[in-house]
Amino acid sequence: MQLNIDCLGREKLQEDVLEELLRGVNEVLVKNELVKKLEEGRPLRIKAGFDPTAPDLHLGHTVLINKLKQFQDLGHEVLFLIGDFTGMIGDPTGKNVTRKPLTKEEVLGNAKTYQEQVFKILDPDKTTVMFNSTWMNAMSPAELIQLAAKHTVARMLERDDFDKRFKGGQPIAIHEFLYPLIQGYDSVAMNADVELGGTDQKFNLLVGRQLQEVYGQKPQVVITMPILEGLDGVQKMSKSLNNYIGIADAADDMFGKIMSISDELMWRYFELLSFRPLTEIKQWKQECDEGANPRNYKVKLAQEIIERFHDVDASIKALDNFEARFQRGAIPDQVDEVILTVGGDTYSIANVLKDAGLVGSTSEAIRLINQGAVKIDGEKVSDPKLLIGIDSEGVYQVGKRKFARIKISA
Repeated sequence: MQLNIDCLGREKLQEDVLEELLRGVNEVLVKNELVKKLEEGRPLRIKAGFDPTAPDLHLGHTVLINKLKQFQDLGHEVLFLIGDFTGMIGDPTGKNVTRKPLTKEEVLGNAKTYQEQVFKILDPDKTTVMFNSTWMNAMSPAELIQLAAKHTVARMLERDDFDKRFKGGQPIAIHEFLYPLIQGYDSVAMNADVELGGTDQKFNLLVGRQLQEVYGQKPQVVITMPILEGLDGVQKMSKSLNNYIGIADAADDMFGKIMSISDELMWRYFELLSFRPLTEIKQWKQECDEGANPRNYKVKLAQEIIERFHDVDASIKALDNFEARFQRGAIPDQVDEVILTVGGDTYSIANVLKDAGLVGSTSEAIRLINQGAVKIDGEKVSDPKLLIGIDSEGVYQVGKRKFARIKISA
C-alpha cells in the first residue's frame, strides 16, 4: 500500500511541476513530448535566443527569462543564446519591410549589456551563455549552401509575414530567408531539448525542430510565450513605442510606471511577471472582485518587481516616495470624476485632457506637457504623444489647481 501512496505522490508532484512550467504559456509543441523528456529524469537543455537589437532589456523580454528561471530552479540546464550573428542579419519576423541589420559594433555593445542584465533573474553559475557566431563563423560557404538545401522556398513562404509581402509585391531579400534557417540550426548546434520563444517566433522555432530531425537529433519541444503588452495595455511593450518598463530603470520610475497600468492589465502582469503562486494570485483577484481596492495589489506587484531588479530597501523607499509625491501634489479629497468613452483601443493624452475639460485644446495640452505641468497620479507626464489604454483610471492634474479623476472606457 505504501508503494501506491508513493506513486500517487510522485504523480501529484509531476502534475504540479508541469502546471508551473506551463503557467502563462501560449502553446506547447508537443506537450506529450515535453512530458516524456521530463520523465527521463535528466537535466534538459533549455534554449532561448535573444538578438541584441537594443542596449537594454525591458519587462517584455523577461517573460521568457522568467520561464527559463522556472526550468533552472527545477534543475535543468539553461542555454542563453545571444544571436550576435543573426543580429547582423536582422530578424524579419512581423516586419512588412526589409529590416536594417545592425553593425558588429552595435551587436557586441548590446550583447555585453544583455549579459549584465539577465543575471538579475538567472543564476550565472547555472547558466551557459552562448553566441551563435561561434559555429556560424566557422561554417564555410559550401556548408551554408548545404544547410540552405535542407529547406524550401515554399516552406519559407508559409510564414505569414513573408506570404503577405510576397503577395503584396513587397521585396524580400534573400538574406531574410537565412534568418529562420540559422536560428533553426542553432538548435542543432546546441542540441536543445526545449526552445522557448514569443508567439511571433513560432515559425522559426519549428524550423529548429525540422532541422534537428534532418541532422539525426530528437526534435526539440517548442514552447511559445505571449507577447507582453506595454503600459498602454494594447501594443506590445517596446522602447520605440515608449510604453516600456526597463529592468535598468530607477526604482521610483518602475514603481510609478507599474502603478499607472490599468487594473485589468495588472492581472496579466501578475501571471507573466510575478513569481508568486498562482493560487495566491487567484485569491487576490477574487478579493478584488468582491470589492477590495486593486491599488493595494498593484503595490505588491510593483514592490516584487523592484525587489527583483534592485532590492527590498529600494522597494520600500519607492513606495514611500510614491505616497509622498501624492501628498506633495496636494490632490484634493474631492475630485470631479469624468468618464470618457472611446471607439478605439487607446486615447492620446492630449485628447484626454481636452475632452475632460482640463485644457481648451490639444495644442494647449501638448504645450503644458512639454512645460512639465501635467501629472497622472502624481507622476509627471513627459511624453506629449503618450497613449492611454482603455479601462484605465487615474487622477489627472494640470497645473496646481485643475484635477479630475478620469476613467477611460470603450
